Amino acid sequence: MVFKVIVSDKETSYQLETENDVNRQIIGLAIGDDLDGKLVGLDGYSLKITGGSDKNGFPMRKDVSGQRRIKSLLSGGIGYKPKSKGIKRRKTVRSNMISEDIVQINTIITKTGNKPIADILTSTDEEEQ
Repeated sequence: MVFKVIVSDKETSYQLETENDVNRQIIGLAIGDDLDGKLVGLDGYSLKITGGSDKNGFPMRKDVSGQRRIKSLLSGGIGYKPKSKGIKRRKTVRSNMISEDIVQINTIITKTGNKPIADILTSTDEEEQ
């Protein structure tokens, strides 16, 4: 399974795909953990995992531990936005740990490398063509 890693740099976002051998190093990390940018092709960068979603589209929540999907009673936050104050609803959410069922991983840049990220990604696109 291939992970889609979304890298956010202030107002711009970039989508990268991982390879199967890299996936073993990413599985087991949780929301809030640091990810080495070298794993996704960004040498010198450090990324922080902020969320993601699984193969069925259920979002990851930081307050649910383990590698599971549960139905939780939510009053707001990730996975549910109530229309008025005080309303709760039972919604399905994914836990905070990355497993084989995760498809998309959202990250932000915490440490930048020597080259700008746009230059790194455009040079790899030109090499593929």
